Amino acid sequence: MPIRHGRRTVGAYVMTPQGVRFQPATDVTRIVVTAVTTVALTVVTIAIAVAVRRPPAIRSVTMGPGGWVSLKGTALPPMRDSVAPSRPWWARSLRARRLVVER
Repeated sequence: MPIRHGRRTVGAYVMTPQGVRFQPATDVTRIVVTAVTTVALTVVTIAIAVAVRRPPAIRSVTMGPGGWVSLKGTALPPMRDSVAPSRPWWARSLRARRLVVER
């Protein structure tokens, strides 16, 4: 005796000499549609992540023979002003002093 919910079959009551039991139906179409949708969403998400990924700020970092670091593909850093920048509020409130190595 099949049991339906709307247009889809959800199971059946099976009558045997031992008694009546419910046998749930496996909806293969629903499983396949869910799997295909999941794979499609995963592929779209990965494609968007790859398309939006920013290129690295520098191309390569290599170590020279004397221990110096070479940064290829970068612009020169901006020159520092001779005037010291203003101190942050927490440094002023704590009366913190700059750590300067004097020679």
